[in-house]
Amino acid sequence: MILSIANQKGGVGKTTTAINLAAALAMRGKPTLLIDLDPQGNSSMSYLDIRAADKSMYDVFVDRDVRLADVVVPATLPNLSIAPARISLAKLESRMTGELDAPFRLKDQLAELHAQYEHVVIDCPPALGLLTVNALVASSHLLIPIQSSYFALEGTDDLLETIEKVRQRPNPALQILGVVITMHDKRTALARDIRDQIRKVFGDRVFRTVISKSVRLEESPAYRESIFTFAPESTGAAEYYSLCEEVIDRA
Repeated sequence: MILSIANQKGGVGKTTTAINLAAALAMRGKPTLLIDLDPQGNSSMSYLDIRAADKSMYDVFVDRDVRLADVVVPATLPNLSIAPARISLAKLESRMTGELDAPFRLKDQLAELHAQYEHVVIDCPPALGLLTVNALVASSHLLIPIQSSYFALEGTDDLLETIEKVRQRPNPALQILGVVITMHDKRTALARDIRDQIRKVFGDRVFRTVISKSVRLEESPAYRESIFTFAPESTGAAEYYSLCEEVIDRA
């Protein structure tokens, strides 16, 4: 399974979902690769010191002599590897303007490496530009995190339109695996109303597991740990493991 985690809105728990879902998959004993395509590099920094990395995903995209395997480094968690990002990815769009194979760079690179991993998780940037398109073209499945907040569904039409365009030509096999509700505060009536609205819009695409708003989930990346090692008894750990089970069942 090659799974992109995408939503062009920022602050919806996309990176939190990427790092903890990848960790949960790795904990099942299956080799898992987490590819960071967000120029902020938060997925990378959650597991390693990216300043020590010789190369990053930017080099994979712009230097044809650099292969994806050249930038992959092992995480501290067994069975998990990281392809790190740096802020230089932010200039990729202008650098690759006019290159005909630009949307296919990641797919071509993964073709050489995919057999080594049972699961590949791609953390996309909060935008619908070249990086996200590369992820969608390369992926078999897409997971969409949506925060249970007032503006939760804003922009989802644009994301769904982009998905349909990718399906029409470069990747007709792309499937929406599901929508996960994140950062949910069940104590408030508004959050419960938004949760019900999301379920009304997306129907059975919405995962049963809802990710609660959690201080532990916010803290764990600062210690370069997943929620499973930072706070293994926490609600966040239980919820992300439950989400992992649903992802595997659906894939």
